[in-house]
Amino acid sequence: MPEVIINGPEGRLEGRYQHAKGSNAPIALLLHPHPQHGGTMNNKVVYSLFRAFARRGFSTLRFNFRGVGRSQGTFARGEGELADAASALDWLQTYNPNTSGCWIGGFSFGAWIGMQLLMRRPEIDSFISVAPPASMFDFSFLAPCPSSGLIVQGDKDEIIPTESVQKLVNKLSHQRDIKIDYRIVPGANHFFNDQIPALEAIIDDYLDTHLKAPTPAQRR
Repeated sequence: MPEVIINGPEGRLEGRYQHAKGSNAPIALLLHPHPQHGGTMNNKVVYSLFRAFARRGFSTLRFNFRGVGRSQGTFARGEGELADAASALDWLQTYNPNTSGCWIGGFSFGAWIGMQLLMRRPEIDSFISVAPPASMFDFSFLAPCPSSGLIVQGDKDEIIPTESVQKLVNKLSHQRDIKIDYRIVPGANHFFNDQIPALEAIIDDYLDTHLKAPTPAQRR
């Protein structure tokens, strides 16, 4: 899996990229949890998202926000990280100029950044948000939400109350032409410890429902 270096707003951004076969492959950008709480692109949830899209023939990118790993810069309260994500999407589009689709995925803090990017980039077709921090950050900018998508949370989440995520889901679901698939993983905490296979099954099911079934070659 090739390591890539992206020119970000504050310098180098470190990423991992898998380029798909075909000149018009769809693209997916995956965003990691909070940089000040140990979040990196190698987080198990983010890696699961990455693999799910790559198996389905997407050109897929995950990267470290500023100040994480070998990415330059320092944490910037979300504003800077949103700019990092926009730069990463620009990079992804540069290497896939004829892409047939664009998805965004994020976990926790990364879900919050991903939903903000969704509002700013009309080319994003859909999203997957895992454990969106609805009780910690303001999601009122999703008015209206431009795309349908998947939201997943564990019912034992010790950081984000399920009630706050349910409230967000209800708000989005009442918007015209928007369908939110809300899935709860029984027994899963915020980090899905020991529940990654259950999370992956939900992600796989959602993607297979909304995309053409992948070929065996794409799954390898």
